[in-house]
Amino acid sequence: MSFSICIVTHNSARELGALFDSIDTHLSERPQIICADSGSTDHSVAVASARGAEVVIMDGNLGFGASNNEALKLAREPVTVLMNPDCRLVDSSLDRLITKASERRALIAPRLLNEDGSIQDSAHPLPGGWSGYLAAITVPRLMPRRLRERLQPFRAKNETEVGWVIGACIVAQTNLLRELGPFSADDFLYAEDMDLCLRARARGVSTVYDPTIRVVHSGQHSSISIDAAARMDLQARRRRDVIQRQLGATALARDDRSQGLTFKLRELAGHDRGHNKMLLTALRHAQNRSN
Repeated sequence: MSFSICIVTHNSARELGALFDSIDTHLSERPQIICADSGSTDHSVAVASARGAEVVIMDGNLGFGASNNEALKLAREPVTVLMNPDCRLVDSSLDRLITKASERRALIAPRLLNEDGSIQDSAHPLPGGWSGYLAAITVPRLMPRRLRERLQPFRAKNETEVGWVIGACIVAQTNLLRELGPFSADDFLYAEDMDLCLRARARGVSTVYDPTIRVVHSGQHSSISIDAAARMDLQARRRRDVIQRQLGATALARDDRSQGLTFKLRELAGHDRGHNKMLLTALRHAQNRSN
């Protein structure tokens, strides 16, 4: 089945070659590929053009959301894949995901793998619920399978509905994505994927995680250069903004408490202590900023 792929590039020349190679190797036919370049200063545009993509050059670095929205305007096929440039196909399973998306009104995401083949934490429960507290005070991977997969759906063995997914690879009917936006053009960086999934949920559109479909996501390509503390501060603020806007103050308060409990208990247990201490500090900064 024919489909479109939308890719946002920002200094992504190195990653694009591997992605295009994987598409040509594993897919039964070449999809329509649209690259929206958001202020690259490297050879991203030249690489995308040479590999047969339709290129939209944005007026500066307008961010992930605005660039995806522009790319989607050019999609001609009934199903569209929103894919990061640092993804890579490892087999032909994306073809199956396209067929699934064509048959249902849903956002569908594959299992994301690290370069070493390990599973990324890319599928999550709805924020602001009881599962956050339970995950904070237990070791989910040691719990019975059904509860473990509810707390950490990225570990699921079979297709499951989730609260939200990392937006490195999301597949849906093109008209559905256009109906949803898909993104808010005002959201420049971080939590655009959570916002999309929560807005879809409000319209009765499920987010589905299918672990039988696999895509490698290196996660090393960054849209902007930013140090760790500043990045965590921005991520915490963006997460809180989205939850407040989409789920309300009560859900935000629950999410704040469960996130804070998670970071504090991990710090006390000595589990990546410095990192969790920084996450807790970032959360407190975000809370103080909104007060």
